[in-house]
Amino acid sequence: MLKFSRQLTVVTHFKHTFPSSLHTSAAPNSSLNFDCLIEKCSSMSHLKALQAQITIRGLAGDAVWVSKLISFAALSASADLQYAQYLFDRIPQPNRHIYNTLIRAFSSRINSDKAISLYLKMSRFGLTPNEFTFPFVLKACAFQKACGEGISLHLQAVKLGFFESYVMIQNGFINFYASCGMIDCAGKVFDLMEFTNLVSWNSMINGYAKIGLWEEAFFLFGGMREDGIEPDGHTFVSLLSVCSRIHDVELGKFVHWYIEINGAPSDTHTKNALLDMYAKCGDLQMAEAIFIRMADRNVVSWTSMVSAYAKHGLIEPAERVFNCIPVKNVVSWNSMISCYHQNGHYKESLELFYRMCDSCVTPDETTMITALSSCSQLGDLVQGKKLHDYLLDNGKRPSATLCNALMDMYSKCGSVEEALEIFLNMPEKNIVSWNTIINALASHGSGYRAIEIFQEMEASGMQPDAVTFSGLLSSCCHCGLVEIGRYYFNKMSRVYKIQYDIEHYACMIDIFGRQGLLKEAVELVGEMSVKPDIVIWGTLLGACRIHQNVWIAKLVLKQILEVESYAGGLYVLISNIFSEARQWEQMKKMRKLIKDCGLRKTNAVSSIEVDGCVSEFMVDDKKHEGADLIYVMLNQLKDHLESENDVCGSLLEAVEI
Repeated sequence: MLKFSRQLTVVTHFKHTFPSSLHTSAAPNSSLNFDCLIEKCSSMSHLKALQAQITIRGLAGDAVWVSKLISFAALSASADLQYAQYLFDRIPQPNRHIYNTLIRAFSSRINSDKAISLYLKMSRFGLTPNEFTFPFVLKACAFQKACGEGISLHLQAVKLGFFESYVMIQNGFINFYASCGMIDCAGKVFDLMEFTNLVSWNSMINGYAKIGLWEEAFFLFGGMREDGIEPDGHTFVSLLSVCSRIHDVELGKFVHWYIEINGAPSDTHTKNALLDMYAKCGDLQMAEAIFIRMADRNVVSWTSMVSAYAKHGLIEPAERVFNCIPVKNVVSWNSMISCYHQNGHYKESLELFYRMCDSCVTPDETTMITALSSCSQLGDLVQGKKLHDYLLDNGKRPSATLCNALMDMYSKCGSVEEALEIFLNMPEKNIVSWNTIINALASHGSGYRAIEIFQEMEASGMQPDAVTFSGLLSSCCHCGLVEIGRYYFNKMSRVYKIQYDIEHYACMIDIFGRQGLLKEAVELVGEMSVKPDIVIWGTLLGACRIHQNVWIAKLVLKQILEVESYAGGLYVLISNIFSEARQWEQMKKMRKLIKDCGLRKTNAVSSIEVDGCVSEFMVDDKKHEGADLIYVMLNQLKDHLESENDVCGSLLEAVEI
């Protein structure tokens, strides 16, 4: 009764806005009258008023009228799919036409799961699909990667005799199989077709392009031309996308040449594809030339140009283009935020993220991951927590990828407990999740807990990879677990058949070196399957300095000089080893070598967060606005420590007397 009164209210409300014919005293069953009214509908408001009139006149159970109402609600320019579903749910026995209408409406990427559900419901009620059902259900299956449902459709189409009778159904199957990565099956459907059209060829070319098989894609392009079928914009976009994927600018230039020489149709999508291809292949000059010549730029054009500049580290041109974008979408914002992040401008990246939020553009997963990564690089826990709170306030359950980014942020900002809590509460964990928490625990000295997590990982059936063992060996290193480290190092190769990388060797050399097992460390360097690099030599020299082993340090120096490696940090380290061993002549020679070669040790940067503000410092750094006060405080602390030492010394002398 309540719903009926609402409908009457709608009728009254739109009495003066809906066409006057709605209020005539036409007979209740006047088909012509209602047909005209539905044709005159210009908005969902008018349609709802008409639906109320149909209900009042007792025609709500008539499938013909409801079908027409659903068709307008689902497929018109002012479509309201929620209302179309509302009307559909009130039909006791929908016919095939009504099902087809709603399946077609829901077959877009966003609602494709609903289209498949409607098809399954239709089948359960014993309604047989027809030639209008298959193309849209297949489109939905392609979006959802619903392989099982798509293959069942294929069997049903063959059984009903539709497969060989309709080209549009065959094209639907080509697109479905190609989208699901079953390109061989798509090829078999294509080969079985008696008649092929432009859509058939484009679907196959696009299928090969998506998986990077450029030779097959261009071979089909040649066959298409031999078959007398002229390519269109979709053809060129697919070919250019595969050139972008494999970074083959010469192949892309061939497509560009073909378009120009043959006067082929080149719409905005094609020009954007050309721009994107040159940008991703590193030809910035051509990308700029195409962008400048484009008279009909859209948001994709502007965003592609921002990405092109970002790829080359050109922040200022990227900013200029970004600021000129008339209407920015989430991809535009992401491109500029990523540009700052990739070039080490983490503060600017976060500032732009907040500007994006203020502009009422909702960040997506890519935005959040980049922003969290910027917090990780800055060590800014306060901003990281704000981002976490933002996710919680939106009420959306973070994906595994986003949870991994949160764990990494908390770990690098010093809050490993928060990272562990996120990990333990994750409903689904992937290999990155396990690796992130193992590395987080390792970097915070919780080696035993990291080993426990690894054992849980093995018990869950998740297969570890090279990154897993890097974290695991690092855990053993921090805790001085020599035998356990040796055990997992051997297990990595013998059980899991994972090849050693430079990081794994560095971890084991560090494990041996910290415990004074320099002989084992040197032997492992000799057994390495890869050439030692600066990390290996630096790790070994660090152990030599700890245990004051000058002899091995000299061997390392000899190796470095033979390969002409001029890493300033290594020479400074060797010089310090000689200095601490009081071998002054050797130290002088090293200092001279450093000076003659013009070597410099890269200065380390320390950061500290106070009241939500992150400050960075270097050695003898006086650029900070509070530098004078900081150095006064440091001098006071130094004087205090020296006085404490004097007091302790006096007490010890008194005890001895």
